[in-house]
Amino acid sequence: MKDVAEKQQRERDFWANSPEESPGANSLSNLLNKMGDAAFFEQCVRRHWRHFEHAATILELGAGQGWASCLLKRLLPTARITTTDISEDALQSLPDWERVFGTCPDAAYACLSYETREEDASVDVVFCFAAAHHFLTHRRTLAEIARILKPGGVAIYFSEPTTPAWLHPIAHWRVNRIRPEVPEDVLITSRLRGLARSAGLGFEVDYHADLTRRSLPARLYYGLLNRLPFLAPCVPCAANLVFTRTGDATAKP
Repeated sequence: MKDVAEKQQRERDFWANSPEESPGANSLSNLLNKMGDAAFFEQCVRRHWRHFEHAATILELGAGQGWASCLLKRLLPTARITTTDISEDALQSLPDWERVFGTCPDAAYACLSYETREEDASVDVVFCFAAAHHFLTHRRTLAEIARILKPGGVAIYFSEPTTPAWLHPIAHWRVNRIRPEVPEDVLITSRLRGLARSAGLGFEVDYHADLTRRSLPARLYYGLLNRLPFLAPCVPCAANLVFTRTGDATAKP
């Protein structure tokens, strides 16, 4: 747990001190980068729209500055949307995104992914966008998701890097080489399947070999996976991970 706490603090330090994303920075590069992400996030939500269109209560985990919740509120103005992140500094930038999108979530607070303030069986949809690979404690997080989801409720990890177990060391090395300032991971789908089952959650993987905002080598790689989709479970691939509360949430963190 000491290693987990150290990595969590590195995450908080990033949001407090980043020249581009710390409170008050309001940088143009961050705006342009997040708006590119926003277009892809909207595409991901549309891909799973059946889970969102009738949701009354929605919670975002690992929201960073909360821009995705602002966008989702534009799409679902009558839903009650709550945004959360590990960093209070990150959430201080939420008013910047309210000005961009013309709306904001109904509530926001800082918490760990496995220690929300939500009541038991109170949330229709939990989601995160490109954030679950920062959670570190997946067993506890999935137990918390199972606790707060209503029966039949759904949690979706959008746009996550995934890998089979045997390739995890290589995939882990690669992502941390690209962005060493924040601890990164690649999610092992077989492990998540087992953890979901222990938490009383159904689990499915939507491999999403999208070409949006990819480098040329990545476009070639994902283009191949689009042509040969049966390869996606066998190699590192971006995916949307869908968890459904199908029974009693009795798992303990």
